[in-house]
Amino acid sequence: MAVQYKKLTEKELDTFIEMRICQLREEGAKEDMDLRPALMDYYKRHMSEGTFVSWLAVDGDKIVGTSGMSFVEKPPYFGCPSGKIGLLSSMFTSGDYRRQGIARELLQRVINEAKEYGCGSVQITASDMGVLLYTDFGFVKNENFMQYRL
Repeated sequence: MAVQYKKLTEKELDTFIEMRICQLREEGAKEDMDLRPALMDYYKRHMSEGTFVSWLAVDGDKIVGTSGMSFVEKPPYFGCPSGKIGLLSSMFTSGDYRRQGIARELLQRVINEAKEYGCGSVQITASDMGVLLYTDFGFVKNENFMQYRL
């Protein structure tokens, strides 16, 4: 069966969250809590508000790839006069399905969502594995990003 693409609904959230956790583990995250309740709360709230969207790749009834785009707004600036920014996350493809163009298709679909939302830019903190995909797509590394943990 060929891979199909569909938008995430609440019906798929449990599987989506498990894949998100798998992605975080693969990226080397250290687990010191059960993140599932916080993820469920986040996705339900932001999906209902229209500030989070995800496209899924499915093979039959199995989710094989995920994507996510959170929409945030900050004061407009010269690089983004709308002030609307897409934060890309949850880009993950199951091992057996990698190198088949699935991540690129998912990326294109959530980028289109960001355009429709009116975003002036899309940002991501890329894993080592994802850098090639994003640079090939046209993402440019921004040396100004800094983070302060609270």
